[in-house]
Amino acid sequence: VEAFEAEHNVKFKPKYYAGGDNMLAALAQSPPGTFDIIHTDAEYARILIERGDLVDEMNPADYPFDDMLHEDFTNFPGHWKDGKLYSVITRFGHLGVTYNKEHLSLEEAMSYDVYWSPKVTGKVGHFDWHLPNLGQVSLLEGNSDPGPFDISADAWAGVREKTLSLKPQVKGFFDYGGTFSSLKNGEILACVGIGDWVTGVLEKDGAPVGSAVPTEGGIQWTESYSVVSTSTKKDIVKKYIQYTLSPEGQVRSANMAAYPGFTVTKSGMKALRERTPQEAERTGQVEGAANNPITLIDEGRIHYRDTPKQQSLEEWNEFWSEYKNA
Repeated sequence: VEAFEAEHNVKFKPKYYAGGDNMLAALAQSPPGTFDIIHTDAEYARILIERGDLVDEMNPADYPFDDMLHEDFTNFPGHWKDGKLYSVITRFGHLGVTYNKEHLSLEEAMSYDVYWSPKVTGKVGHFDWHLPNLGQVSLLEGNSDPGPFDISADAWAGVREKTLSLKPQVKGFFDYGGTFSSLKNGEILACVGIGDWVTGVLEKDGAPVGSAVPTEGGIQWTESYSVVSTSTKKDIVKKYIQYTLSPEGQVRSANMAAYPGFTVTKSGMKALRERTPQEAERTGQVEGAANNPITLIDEGRIHYRDTPKQQSLEEWNEFWSEYKNA
């Protein structure tokens, strides 16, 4: 946001959170007018929109939908309601197997089964959020169609059973900082529920860690912006969202120091290749790369992270608490 702040003489006052559940809680606990813009996990945009009074309708003509890298991004699930736009995708990344390259090979990391390997007994970490973790186990259990978050009661029972069987392998459950430091110092050798948004920072710093989208498929995290209905600064909010989707904004987003992400626009990816070619190469955002994020989507190997369809969020969260205490 630094360049935008300088150009427009504004200052962002962020409220940080991890996981959409915490975002919803922050909104519920804050008086109207506290927030102007929401940067949310895309699967929670639907919940914001369904509330009907939290976020404003947005004009599609204000944003470069004709420049999006993938058709799905122009009509992303949960961002539109009754043909009206309420949230705009700005960045994304892929979750898979995160591993220490000195202890596990890329071939071993190409299956979620590696979490059960004797090589990592007592050295597996969890990013402490139920959706990505249980989604990965769901993919391992074969729930790829219609997807890892749209599963029957029997399939859900299978996911719970398989997850519980992993507990003897687990070192601990970590927030972002804990995940980061535990991977860096070798306290954990594999981690469930994350991807390059964590390991990319470490990898660029020389740590022997990486992330791979395994054969069972990966999960996409997607971040989107919405305008808070009670905001008094909607004009500058719109300008900021437009800035994030400009080539300059996309390059800055992709190179974010805290956690890198992929560009969502064609002009953004082109600018990334021109301005920071090493990062474009590292993340597969170049033509012909096997791990090109758009190629992975087109090949059907990526599933958009979502909220549970046949169970409630509460049910998944309650099981996650049960698993942590098992």
